[in-house]
Amino acid sequence: MSKPRTYQTEAIIIKKTRLREADVIFTFYTPNLGKIQAFAKSVRKTRSKMAGHLELLTYSQVSLARGRNLDTIIGSQTINSFLPLKSDLWLTSFGLYVIELVNQFTADNVENPALFQLLRETMEQLCRTGNRELTLRYFELHLLDEVGYRPQLHQCVSCQKPLEPVVNSFSPSSGGMLCPDCAVNHPSSYPLSLNAQKVLRLLQDSDYSTVERLKIDAELSRELEIVLSNYLKYLLEQEVRSAAWLYTLRQQIK
Repeated sequence: MSKPRTYQTEAIIIKKTRLREADVIFTFYTPNLGKIQAFAKSVRKTRSKMAGHLELLTYSQVSLARGRNLDTIIGSQTINSFLPLKSDLWLTSFGLYVIELVNQFTADNVENPALFQLLRETMEQLCRTGNRELTLRYFELHLLDEVGYRPQLHQCVSCQKPLEPVVNSFSPSSGGMLCPDCAVNHPSSYPLSLNAQKVLRLLQDSDYSTVERLKIDAELSRELEIVLSNYLKYLLEQEVRSAAWLYTLRQQIK
């Protein structure tokens, strides 16, 4: 049975690629189709009615017509514009970081409704007041879970023994924690404080309501950021571009 010529999907806009004078290829993350790309003609012209509904970091209902190589966007309506993410440069950097990670860790046309829900909830969470740095750490851990790179935080990845409540080490190449005895044989691993281990486990095993109640100091926050950014960089084999911008902004704000 052939597919209908047109279809609709909810979508969060995670990337825009400009073509020629006014055309754009959009990358969407959707609940039932995974990551898809589609073409919009003349969308960058001032009279385009769709442009406002197809901004980065926007959750929209999109209508598409199937094409031989690339589907064409024929309509779009905003569901949630996540306005705080666009009206505050600091928050914009957080949002761009989140969508870049989703784009880099996913292949086209692989359905993952749980990842779509995580992305939507993260953007909603970033729009609220609260510890947004912890929101990013929660997102990173649960993204890794959804794409098959869940770090082992409860037992040593080398000897498989449950971790003692001491300073253990994290090994990006091994995908998790190492006990002090095994860490000796992994020179690329680095120590993590007991508090950092506790918070990482709590974030990994909980939902966003836990993040809202959690309070940590700047030193611990930085330790969590470093361990997860190193793991993400190892998996992607490259820097996350928006992470560098986020870091630069943070230095300017301090």
